Amino acid sequence: MAKTKSAFFCQNCGHEAPKWLGKCPSCNEWNTFVEEIISKQVPQVVAFSKSKEAAKPQVLQEIEKKKHRRITLADEELNRVLGGGLVLGSLILFGGEPGIGKSTLLLQLAVTTPNLKVLYVSGEESDQQIKMRSERIGSVNEQCYILTETNLQNIFKQAENIQPELIVIDSIQTLYSSDIESSPGSISQVRETTAQLLRYAKQTNIPVFLIGHITKEGALAGPKVLEHMVDAVLQFEGDRNHVYRLLRSIKNRFGSTNELGIYEMLGTGLRQVENPSEILITNTDATLSGISIAATMEGMRPMLIEVQSLVSTAAYGTPQRSSTGFDSKRLNMLLAVMEKRCGFKLGAKDVFLNIAGGIKVDDPAIDLAVVAAVLSSNADMPIAKNIALTAEVGLSGEIRPVNRIEQRIHEAEKLGFDKIILSKYNKGVEQKKFKIELVLCGKITEVVKALFA
Repeated sequence: MAKTKSAFFCQNCGHEAPKWLGKCPSCNEWNTFVEEIISKQVPQVVAFSKSKEAAKPQVLQEIEKKKHRRITLADEELNRVLGGGLVLGSLILFGGEPGIGKSTLLLQLAVTTPNLKVLYVSGEESDQQIKMRSERIGSVNEQCYILTETNLQNIFKQAENIQPELIVIDSIQTLYSSDIESSPGSISQVRETTAQLLRYAKQTNIPVFLIGHITKEGALAGPKVLEHMVDAVLQFEGDRNHVYRLLRSIKNRFGSTNELGIYEMLGTGLRQVENPSEILITNTDATLSGISIAATMEGMRPMLIEVQSLVSTAAYGTPQRSSTGFDSKRLNMLLAVMEKRCGFKLGAKDVFLNIAGGIKVDDPAIDLAVVAAVLSSNADMPIAKNIALTAEVGLSGEIRPVNRIEQRIHEAEKLGFDKIILSKYNKGVEQKKFKIELVLCGKITEVVKALFA
């Protein structure tokens, strides 16, 4: 009997070494090497396509250009994030925290897309558990097959018999290949099973969804090379204390990475939120200080969000600066601009900032709304509900223009706002194009006059 061979793998990046190392030479992380048993023989390459001819080099000009055919899914939010649908033969990695709704979303996709033959492979739940969840969601697809299996070779055999149009793997950390002797979830197993699924997807032209676990640091579990192998990496995020979930694209070879999908978690599954502006703005009759409305963009989608601020006298001497959903360093910069350029004394006051709805925003166009909310809370003077703001604030206190301004204005106009404050340096913006009143400003002092005159 041949001697069992083992190697050491970095749990952070997947670097392989013949002996234990304290520091990984690839990612420079300490104490990440773990010993794993590897195959005694070279894994056999399985051919999934009918043609077994070796690939030959071709001249670039002679390669025939083909349009990527996409599968239009029943989930419009997922279609948008993927770039217009699911490309045939693509491998998509779907990550998120435990309990956030990854399995629910993809099972909902499998059972609600009509006339699509789907093979849903689960290594974490029994078929009875999946049946109970599908009844709660509401199954309409009669061609959805459920397979509870963790052996990759058996999965390929069943897929060959069924010939599905889409495969969902829940999750990649539970699969194992008989070619590798290490346990499921190890670096070598995750890398090998993903490589075989990638080869299967490209040769059969069947798209594959992989659900992936994430580490406590928020990164996808497994070697970093995993994200390079797949065609798209989707991140499902949100606070479990809120009902809203955000679907972002971190990597996409067939579309933009700026798109955003929004869902609402219900007892019957995940509901698509077509108009996020309505759920992100609090509908209250009372007029409160410290609240402003910002017109922002997530990819190609305009949306209005509510910025909440609280300014109070520092009770313990050292003022606090706290923000939720907004970069705290940028908040400090805006407070310094208000103090230096505009004369507002905020150095001895606590400032708390919150983006309503539990979302995170990095669009610089909400700078002006942050400034307005802070000033409103500081003076205890409410901002009128019919006013929206969208502009970037510079270090000299100037109001800078932002991109896609017309889409932002149209979104505010659609939601019934009467005024929108923006930079006077935006080119091509004319009042006659819009029904909403445009208030053009060049300095923060002009914004203060327009809001609190």
